[in-house]
Amino acid sequence: MFVSLFLYAFVASFTPGPNNIMAMSFANQVGLKKTMKFCLGVGTGFLIIILLCSYFNLLLNNLLPQIKSIMAVIGGVYMLYLAFKMITSKQPESDAAGDKHNSFIAGMLLQFINPKGILYGITVTSTFILTSPSSSFRLLSYSLILAFIGYMGTFCWCLCGSLFKKMISKYRSQFNVLMGLLLVYCAVSIVLG
Repeated sequence: MFVSLFLYAFVASFTPGPNNIMAMSFANQVGLKKTMKFCLGVGTGFLIIILLCSYFNLLLNNLLPQIKSIMAVIGGVYMLYLAFKMITSKQPESDAAGDKHNSFIAGMLLQFINPKGILYGITVTSTFILTSPSSSFRLLSYSLILAFIGYMGTFCWCLCGSLFKKMISKYRSQFNVLMGLLLVYCAVSIVLG
């Protein structure tokens, strides 16, 4: 189960999304140092989202214990949907957001309107974290680890900047197929248990 968790976290954190595209764009515009505040904001906001999702899912799990298997199937189906979207996606349009959005607060607040991050938080907590008895320490530990993985994904996009952008443009379809197949593996391992 840990392999599936980390594969899913890696795929969700390192594939294109609002956080990563904006970090790459900001780094191309103003450099790595000035983009770090945005990346830290993304990591902080993501940690808050994961913690909220963990406790929300724990509450649901305690109120409706039979929901665990239903949530695993829903999480698996959602990952298959993400895999399909990833494999069939086209080249994203460039996001030329201005420097005014390159801030800690903007990065943090982006997480609360980022459907990829919110759905990831709900899916990862219900499917992986709450599969065994959960304590507050366990929820906090997993949340910190997942937020760190998410931060590293955003930071890597920021760090690689135009180089990473060129590589994905050149090998986009192969990259998407690989990431999509990793998501399929995660979904199947979750549903089959």
